[in-house]
Amino acid sequence: MTIKVTVRENETVDDAMRRFKRGVNKSGILLECRKREAYLKPALKRKMKAKLARRKKW
Repeated sequence: MTIKVTVRENETVDDAMRRFKRGVNKSGILLECRKREAYLKPALKRKMKAKLARRKKW
């Protein structure tokens, strides 16, 4: 998935960058990249998932 932002008329580059960053955050591209950055063993994935579930429960 690619994020495409065109600079509108009378819009600063900073505003366009803000819209781009917001779009990247909403699409989840950064999270996916970080997740794929390193290999996690299946046991470690389960451990992290259980830890997250315990945290969300409270």
